[in-house]
Amino acid sequence: MSKVRSFPPVGMQGAGQARSEVENYKNILVVRLDRMGDVVLSTPALKALRDAYPDSRITFMVRPYVKDIAQGNPSVNEVIIYDKGRGFLENLEFIRRLRNKKFDLAVVLHPTFRTNWIVFLSGIPKRLGFDRKRKMGILLTDKIPDMKHLGLKHEIDYTLDILRYIGVNVKDRKMHVPVNQDSQARSREALERGGISENDTVVVINPGASCPSKRWPAKKFAEAADMLVKSRGVKIVIISGKEDKGFGEKVAFSMKESCLDLSGKTTVGDIAGILKRAKLFISNDSGPVHVACAIGTPVVAIFGRCDRGLSPRRWGPSNNGDVVIHKDVGCLECLAHNCALGFRCLQAITVNEVVKAAEELLR
Repeated sequence: MSKVRSFPPVGMQGAGQARSEVENYKNILVVRLDRMGDVVLSTPALKALRDAYPDSRITFMVRPYVKDIAQGNPSVNEVIIYDKGRGFLENLEFIRRLRNKKFDLAVVLHPTFRTNWIVFLSGIPKRLGFDRKRKMGILLTDKIPDMKHLGLKHEIDYTLDILRYIGVNVKDRKMHVPVNQDSQARSREALERGGISENDTVVVINPGASCPSKRWPAKKFAEAADMLVKSRGVKIVIISGKEDKGFGEKVAFSMKESCLDLSGKTTVGDIAGILKRAKLFISNDSGPVHVACAIGTPVVAIFGRCDRGLSPRRWGPSNNGDVVIHKDVGCLECLAHNCALGFRCLQAITVNEVVKAAEELLR
């Protein structure tokens, strides 16, 4: 087990051929069309843009299910929702509306063919992003080398490097997730219905993740949760997205002690409200880790895989004092979900290690 006090930024002075002066952009589109955690990790870039362009209009384009993270961000004037399920004609209409907004700068934080085509066809004169493999950067006017796969720094810093390229002075790396009154009220009601009072110590656990190579076994989560209930008298709350509902239910079923299972029953906004109330969050490598970091809730994060681009250095919790548990079991190449070794890296992480880390943070 290794205790991580936020990985030090590498190459804070920028990437590629950074510009020495900031040009005067008045209407800026920032695009990030991937997952929850990625959007949270992009919020320092929004703040840096706002600091550099205090009088400009900044629009943030995201997928529907992360709108709760984007809306209410003080650095953003408008949030545009893009649904990847759009048909051809709907995409054309969407692009037409973007063209009418007359953006003068597009900042693409996660490069894909779809995203680059959208900003290109929208007629945005300056299109900035990473020059990813397979020539994805051909539709960008300004691109920096994509070195993310090397995992030399945190995703926050890779994202900020895009802005350093155009001369933006980055002042801090602090993330932002809004926790509005409605989310807090819904979270409070859900906890009260589950028999959890204001005086109880709440530990939230998240057994889901986007890939089997990121999922610590549900039975081990259940064991760790039972031990914390017995040793610290905590109340356990289980969360997960709808797609991971089965993992949360399996943990609840395997526990001997009582818990509140909210698997698949919460929006992104609700998760933020619940984590705001929690004393500790125990999770696989997944988006809610970064929501907890933005809110300030201590985290024990469980990582598998040995791939440098997917390592804790790039994707781990970003706050001092948070704990990462990650085992090197000697794999020369990570095959991810095609692992032939039964995810030995995750199996090597013991219940006692997780409980010890949790108890240290609870103290």
